[in-house]
Amino acid sequence: MRVSRSVLGSTAVLVIAVITGGWFLQRGVRQEQNLYIQVRLFQEVVDRVVSSYVDPVERKDLYGSAIDGLIEDLGDPNTSFMPASEWDNLRIRTEGEYDGLGLEIVQRGGWVTVVTAMPGSPGTRAGIRAGDQIIEVNGESAEEWDSDAVADALRGPGGTTVNVTMRRPGVETPIAFEVTRGTIEIHSVPFAVMLDDKIGYVPLQAVNEGAGTEVRLALDSLLAEGMEGLIFDVRGNPGGLLDEGIAITGLFLDEGATIVETRGRAAGQSETFRSGSRAVFPDIPVVVLVNGTSASASEIIAGALQDHDRALVVGTPSYGKGSVQSLYPLTGGSALRLTTARWYTPAGRSIQKPDRDHTPDLAEMGVLSVYGGMVERQDTVGLPEFTTPAGRTVLGGGGIHPDVFVYPDTLTVSEHSAVYEVYRSAGRLFLALFDYSVLYLREHTDLSTDFAVSDEELRSFHVALSEREVEVDRRVFRQAHRFIRNQLEREIALQAWGAEGEFQRVRGNDLQLQRALELMGSDPTVENLFRRAGQPLLEPVASGSPGDGLQ
Repeated sequence: MRVSRSVLGSTAVLVIAVITGGWFLQRGVRQEQNLYIQVRLFQEVVDRVVSSYVDPVERKDLYGSAIDGLIEDLGDPNTSFMPASEWDNLRIRTEGEYDGLGLEIVQRGGWVTVVTAMPGSPGTRAGIRAGDQIIEVNGESAEEWDSDAVADALRGPGGTTVNVTMRRPGVETPIAFEVTRGTIEIHSVPFAVMLDDKIGYVPLQAVNEGAGTEVRLALDSLLAEGMEGLIFDVRGNPGGLLDEGIAITGLFLDEGATIVETRGRAAGQSETFRSGSRAVFPDIPVVVLVNGTSASASEIIAGALQDHDRALVVGTPSYGKGSVQSLYPLTGGSALRLTTARWYTPAGRSIQKPDRDHTPDLAEMGVLSVYGGMVERQDTVGLPEFTTPAGRTVLGGGGIHPDVFVYPDTLTVSEHSAVYEVYRSAGRLFLALFDYSVLYLREHTDLSTDFAVSDEELRSFHVALSEREVEVDRRVFRQAHRFIRNQLEREIALQAWGAEGEFQRVRGNDLQLQRALELMGSDPTVENLFRRAGQPLLEPVASGSPGDGLQ
């Protein structure tokens, strides 16, 4: 008995010691910091809801809601949880060809929003543009959809149609579009031309597979024509492949020059990418044109050339898509797409622009240009400043801020209101533009690129709109005539001569392009370019070097 009491006594002491020891250890430790307690607490809540809530609840739905809430709390539109079915669809889309509308979309302000309608795509032809929020697809609300769900709904066999309803900033009534899907095949460089006997122009529409080769071939052809200065246009470029962006940037920077850096917390997420060979075009002066729809890889190109004093950036601030997403397969065939790093320019500027947590109004989005795009207002107050090797100041805060800020041609207040009235029927409006352009070309077989739509022809187009059940009040149409005339002339030129013909028709009205030409001048050199912009280089910098202080 004595032994038994001893054993029991020891056991009791041990139990008490464990209990009290645990209590003492936990004293002073905040409950939320104890991971075990938090996991146990969550499980208890789920169990209690499943067993006792007034209505039946599926356990798997509760876990799904918890995951969705976790992702939402991150406040990152590029991070998402993909169930097995969505993960399989993503692999199918990325491994094979597919047809669709040609829209670059992200989730912003609670809705999937168009970043760019790719030039020449079905979406562009229908009249969809950057800033449009997708609120319905085929009559079904898209309020709870992420960008992958919207992309799945918009894609489908070529020749089939999809009905999309958009909310456009400044337009009270949602806009309905019926768009015919098509194969998205867009060249990175649709054309390259000489603007005069010295200045070449290369538009880069997307950073696709082979974009580096396309850019080099375009530059070689322009050099053969006597090019002494280059205007490199990445306005409306949604980005693309990192490797191709590095290849393009490396054409102008010397071997070993920093192009972009990633910074993340996880192993392998922080890396510096450098030019792999000597510059192919080390001395030619370059102006890069950017705007609010220049994103991702196009921002990497513009930022690196700006930081190395290798190019002057002209236009309006870029989009600010500077995050890196990694895909992690999970249990059960699902996957997590997680933002794991951010892009930084050689000077250390983050490309990622802070995401707005609400739908921007017109005062924030800016004004409408004659060409139909939204223009962000310039606001540099409080933005961090960085210094380039040549002593110039460049701005951080997300996106690429131009060295020379130039608004495109903008509408007056009365024009602004009238254009929004016209856009109530945007889908049918752009179909009418296309049909009228085809008819116009049949009646003008000897058309030249300097043609102009007359007032009488504009009135005829107004009649054509009515025939298509696009009711635009005559007064409103007169107020919006400058915008409508421009859209009609662009569409006619596009149908007649393709992308290059459209560019030649409107280039005289492109204020950003005209400013770039003025900066190049009659004697284009790198030093003269920056001097004319009021930013003389303290040290001559031709192509960047490993020892330039940006490593």
